[in-house]
Amino acid sequence: MNSIKNQVPNLGYLGIGHTVLLHYQLTPAQLIEQAVKRHEGMLTENGALAIDTGKFTGRSPKDRFIVEDEITSGNVWWSDINTRFDAGKFESLYSGIIAYLAGKEIFVRDAGICANEKYRTNIRVITETAYQNLFAHHLFIRPEITDASRQPEWTVIAAPGFMADPSTDGTRQPNFTIISFSKKIIIIGGTGYTGEIKKGIFSVLNFILPHDKQVLSMHCSANTGAKGDTALFFGLSGTGKTTLSADPTRRLIGDDEHGWSDYAVFNFEGGCYAKCAGLTPEKEPQIFKAIRYGALLENTNFFAGTRSINFSDISKTENTRVAYPLENVDNAAIPSLGPPPKNIFFLTADAFGILPPISRLTPEQAMYHFISGYTAKIAGTETGITEPKATFSACFGEAFLPLHPVVYAKLLGQKIKEHRVTVWLINTGWTGGAYGTGQRIKLAYTRAIITAALNGNLNDVNYRTLTSFNLAVPESCPDVPENILDPRRSWSNSEAYDEAESNLALLFTENFSKYTFNGSEEIANANPAATINI
Repeated sequence: MNSIKNQVPNLGYLGIGHTVLLHYQLTPAQLIEQAVKRHEGMLTENGALAIDTGKFTGRSPKDRFIVEDEITSGNVWWSDINTRFDAGKFESLYSGIIAYLAGKEIFVRDAGICANEKYRTNIRVITETAYQNLFAHHLFIRPEITDASRQPEWTVIAAPGFMADPSTDGTRQPNFTIISFSKKIIIIGGTGYTGEIKKGIFSVLNFILPHDKQVLSMHCSANTGAKGDTALFFGLSGTGKTTLSADPTRRLIGDDEHGWSDYAVFNFEGGCYAKCAGLTPEKEPQIFKAIRYGALLENTNFFAGTRSINFSDISKTENTRVAYPLENVDNAAIPSLGPPPKNIFFLTADAFGILPPISRLTPEQAMYHFISGYTAKIAGTETGITEPKATFSACFGEAFLPLHPVVYAKLLGQKIKEHRVTVWLINTGWTGGAYGTGQRIKLAYTRAIITAALNGNLNDVNYRTLTSFNLAVPESCPDVPENILDPRRSWSNSEAYDEAESNLALLFTENFSKYTFNGSEEIANANPAATINI
């Protein structure tokens, strides 16, 4: 059964024969119909499809592998993040997943990645389930014309029902995501979590663009103002990356994955994959409005006896998600690209209450804090966490970096200097004390700070220096109390603040020490209150 008459993609290059029942390029309506028919999910009251992803409700980073071959051997940053996978084992596992799909219904979608036509890459996503193919429709760029006869540059095969045998296949568990750069194939098995598809492609671009094209790949959101001024927002989960980039006065370029070429910032994707735990129309109006017919909700719950989603119910997972096309956002930039940024914001939710709500970074400090990728987890976010815990993720996306973090940091530094970008470190976390003692910085203050930075209102104010971190902190900002801007003044006990500040600076130093072997002196010298020998 084929969804487009006279268009039957030739899957011979993958070894997939004619025994499969193939659905090609189905529309969202057709995919929803198939998903409901196959008992993969249920319709909500507004026509969105609600599904459960099964055992895995998030990514499994320890089960992501890269095939070691002539392309990757001397280039990939082999580490706990990037685990080598034997080429022979890949061939065997690949044959297994192809054999598993024989005789089954599969869903095939041709799409693109990279909104900038110069870097556009054609991909084919083959899935065992209809809902995974709906996800691919939303998240990747939808071509106006489809040519089924053309072999794509990259292929993703996702089969949740296929399990590996760790004792013979070389995997850690039955689930896996394996990337082969020489074959240009990603195989995913044993997990129905759609984020593995998205982040598999992101990992590919994180290798190809910086290594081959000198394009900086970034885990960030991006928007642009009426005057064409682009802003980038980097940050780990819970820091406000999606919230702060969703500004009704600015156009959204994208919420998660972007490239920065010589002349443009561009979205890798054609949609958004937003968290929706605790979602309300007041807190996140753009996301709430985007959840309409065709959207894909993952691992959410209904209010009892209804088809209405209870976004506060996170009994399945805190990582409830929704996927939808970028066009569902009222003020989306279409096509989703803009000029090089004028401002970059590094977001951190500092639960120790040490960092100021805003500070201005030098290019060297920007590279340092980019490599550090700091935030803090608080009690209740993970089992066993009873007090604030510092978390570092290189380049604000370490789990997806095939190359060494310093490669991305140096490329960022070059672009910052070339385009004279102003970089800001924004604390969306605590002030007046650590979590449990202090207060979370009000979102209204953070929005006022971001607005002031974008409008140039902080260009001519006086700055003071935060001692241990050597950060330049503005002494005033419109609509923000001055005592909030100086974290030491916001604490009732200044000596306690000084001790906590020194402790946090030491955590930064200890984390950064593992990168210095491949770094540079200018980055190392930006380390807070420390001189590191290269």
